[in-house]
Amino acid sequence: MLASPFDADDALQETLLRAWRAAPRFRGYDRLRAWLYKIATNVCLDALERRRRRGLPIEHGQPATPDADPGTPLSDSVWVQPYPDEVLGLEDGYTSPEARYEQREAVELAFIAALQHLAPSQRAVLLLRDVLGYSAKEAAGTLDTTIASVNSALQRARRTVDERIPARSQQATLRSLGDERVRSIVEGYIDAWERGDVEALVAMLAEDATFSMPPYRTWWRGRDVIAAFAAESVHRYISLRANGQAANAAYRLDERRDAYVAEALEVLSLEGTSVREMTAFMMPDVFPLFGLPSQLPRNTTKT
Repeated sequence: MLASPFDADDALQETLLRAWRAAPRFRGYDRLRAWLYKIATNVCLDALERRRRRGLPIEHGQPATPDADPGTPLSDSVWVQPYPDEVLGLEDGYTSPEARYEQREAVELAFIAALQHLAPSQRAVLLLRDVLGYSAKEAAGTLDTTIASVNSALQRARRTVDERIPARSQQATLRSLGDERVRSIVEGYIDAWERGDVEALVAMLAEDATFSMPPYRTWWRGRDVIAAFAAESVHRYISLRANGQAANAAYRLDERRDAYVAEALEVLSLEGTSVREMTAFMMPDVFPLFGLPSQLPRNTTKT
């Protein structure tokens, strides 16, 4: 709903506080889950009334020229933020016959970014129906509205999201490749960056690959444009997963500290065996969410 782990934490705290205050009046213990979800949904809707829509850089204008300066970073509150798979604790498959999206598909960057284009009420309906597997009647009860209103909002929400997400999800791509193949692709990608091997990196990128660096609005498209960054790379990387996708944590060498310092959490989107999208969140404050250190010793080995 909120596209930010920090906003989600705040919403969770508020949800529990509201539930604690209302607990003495609650009698339907057989409906505890539905009651808590209703409170959480209302908390998120209240939060969205006060906050601007989040997104990704590639939604803003045309790609930059190769020599373009990234410019001034915008507020973190403008951007969708990454989330660690380990915290999600999701299983593959559907939550119920009512669900349309696999749980891991529902945390992919493209899906989360598409949700931000929905009105808050439509966003809530889509998540309740197509991710959590609520029936139309249950969703209507959660939102204090009618079944007809839920069905209408769901149709509009599905249409908007379908226009903005890839035809093939990252989950489908990752499953078709298999864990070992995905691991090999990510290791090769990281190795090319660490060695500054432009030729090797170009070979791994899709022809129309994109690269962005939130909170900077600027983004780039094209193998050669993106690979040029590798020639200046002085980094170490840790491979991981975020938003149900392959990812890595990038640490840049800081001569003054004589160490590699946390710089970016990069989420990768694959197209077959090629890397199609690289979203490098230049937000070191998300590293603790992934259990990552703020820096690595200079003599650290590749990971």
